[in-house]
Amino acid sequence: MTDHKALLGVLLAIYMVAMIGIAWWARSRIHDAEDYIVAGRRLSVSLAAATLLATWFGAGALLTATDEVRRGGLRMAALDPLGAGICLLLAGLWLARPLWNMRLLTLGDFYGRRFGPTAELTASVLMVPTYFGWVAAQFVALAGLFELVFGLPASAGIAIVAVVGTSYTLLGGMWSVTLTDVVQMAFVVVGLLVLTAEVLFQLGGGVLGGLQTLAERVPAEKLVLVPRENAGQLIGWLGVLAVGAFGNLPGQDLLQRVFASRSEGTAVRACYWAGGCYLLLGFCPLVLGLAGDLLAPGHENASTIGLLSTIFLSPWSGSLLLLAVVSAVLSTIDSAILSPASLLAQNVFPRIVHAGPEHALARNRRAVVLIAVCSVITAYLGESAYRMLEDAYALAMVSLLVPLLAGVWFVRGGERAAMAAMTVGTVSWLLHRVAGWDAFLAPVMGDAAIPVAAACTGLSMLAFGLGAWADARS
Repeated sequence: MTDHKALLGVLLAIYMVAMIGIAWWARSRIHDAEDYIVAGRRLSVSLAAATLLATWFGAGALLTATDEVRRGGLRMAALDPLGAGICLLLAGLWLARPLWNMRLLTLGDFYGRRFGPTAELTASVLMVPTYFGWVAAQFVALAGLFELVFGLPASAGIAIVAVVGTSYTLLGGMWSVTLTDVVQMAFVVVGLLVLTAEVLFQLGGGVLGGLQTLAERVPAEKLVLVPRENAGQLIGWLGVLAVGAFGNLPGQDLLQRVFASRSEGTAVRACYWAGGCYLLLGFCPLVLGLAGDLLAPGHENASTIGLLSTIFLSPWSGSLLLLAVVSAVLSTIDSAILSPASLLAQNVFPRIVHAGPEHALARNRRAVVLIAVCSVITAYLGESAYRMLEDAYALAMVSLLVPLLAGVWFVRGGERAAMAAMTVGTVSWLLHRVAGWDAFLAPVMGDAAIPVAAACTGLSMLAFGLGAWADARS
């Protein structure tokens, strides 16, 4: 076991140095802020789809969703991978073409161009904190795996992951993020397929036999994807699915890859390819989560993927799987740091400190460091990775989704409508979070159990409509 850990440590060190080396090479492609933020708008379908898939297939889909499915069954897949995969498909269907044609650098630019400077600043300020929880979730999940494999304290693991992920993001911006994502996604696909196949063989009868064993031996309630016990549970499940499917549509990380594509057709196809592959690859964590209690009972608090890999994989296969997990998480970290940093640098900082375009590149790099520091603080404050992910998606959904979709598809509605929608959605959601209500107006509505995010998004929609009506009358 000591030799195995030593092998893992050496391979991991080499891998991280290689990622930084790629970023150092990509640094030569960075000449201005456009290169840093959207890779000069030169990504092909394969590069754009790969970086989209790598960005999203991180701790949420690989580690957190596996553990959640192990504890609660298939119904826990509503947020991730099911909701997240659907979100990518919806982005290709609804947003990729019209937004690419606007030639934007950031999503904040859209709110500014469509609704005005106040909406631009407000939307950007609202978007940035949604990434703290997302990045922190990646830090916490990977640190937990390091604790299981190497016995490394979680606090030290968070620091190491943060330094590595921030370093190569800082160097090459979108170019280094994209190029490292391609390498990282290759490790993820191979490593995840190897572990899933080995687990199914361990269950007996090969791949099909293993799936049959799961169907026969896993408790029936854990095989239910859509709960039907009562209306409240179904509504709650649909609410979580909606948060996953719609919550990150107004996401800089998603749309940054749309803006970086070389054409509008490239952007649309990249979203479709990434969404389809996400849903297919997301099947593997579901299988691993269901198999966890059958093959490794009595380790409820351990990382399911880490536990299964240490039990059933050879040292070399286990090393490959660890690199796959590290790749998945790092590929999400770099994008989730770069995205809010771009918003700060392009849409927030210029409103506070007036600086010319010649300072834009340095401003973007400073913003990367600031986002990383805030995310580390969030990780140390502590909360479950799953709740961090859900909160990140929900805040974006209730505050920004309605102005985005309305702004793209409808002519009516100006800055007043956008500000009303953002304010009402955000305030109503925050009030529920502070009060600790898990359902909309829980003390008043009683057993109705309306999901908070869905209800607050509805209020945001109503506010936008009233604002648009007021604009039309004035």
